[in-house]
Amino acid sequence: MSYRDLDGIGPGAIGDVVGEVLDHYRADPAITRVEWKTRGHDHAPGLHEALVGHGFVPGDAESIMLGELRDLVADVPLPAGVTLRRVSAEADVRAMCAMQNEVFGDPPSDKNAVAILRRLALDDGMELWVAEVDGVIVCAGRLEPVADTEFAGIWGGATRPRWRGRGIYRALTAARARSALSRGKRLAHSDSTEFSRPILERAGLVKISTTTPYEWRRNGRPE
Repeated sequence: MSYRDLDGIGPGAIGDVVGEVLDHYRADPAITRVEWKTRGHDHAPGLHEALVGHGFVPGDAESIMLGELRDLVADVPLPAGVTLRRVSAEADVRAMCAMQNEVFGDPPSDKNAVAILRRLALDDGMELWVAEVDGVIVCAGRLEPVADTEFAGIWGGATRPRWRGRGIYRALTAARARSALSRGKRLAHSDSTEFSRPILERAGLVKISTTTPYEWRRNGRPE
């Protein structure tokens, strides 16, 4: 769930809005979790209380980063044996999503892979990039060009712990930035964890605000 703003919705009405949104997704039994992204610059009194009251659990705050795509382009030396490539085949997508689930601490599931494969079938501009060692994915991320704007999103960055700090995520980000520039995009946007924020800051992106994901899971936390 995302939106431009919540201006005009007071603390008393915000609970109704959250309830209506959740009811919409709850009506589809195939949907097992919903994420609502709040932002530090929102004027939304009562939103935290309304989300928690409807069973949403807040995650760690992330940094909203903006900057020029050209600042992300760099020739980054990779460790021996590491290669980068764009992927779209089903086997690669499933391997990428399994790695991301592992890194993010999510239980094994093919739901993300199925959703990503559906997105790829839409041919809406999303790109998937991975770094591999001997055919094993050690880092991955998405590029999300935003239609009718100069923006492209840098999303889903995940690196296996033993491969962090070796320039792999930076190189993968540079590859995505080059691809976005070739498609006529100029600006980058990322919601970054504390693993990726320092890397993007060193490349020239600027933290402009924060965002906190709130997650609801079906049959998870009592509602």
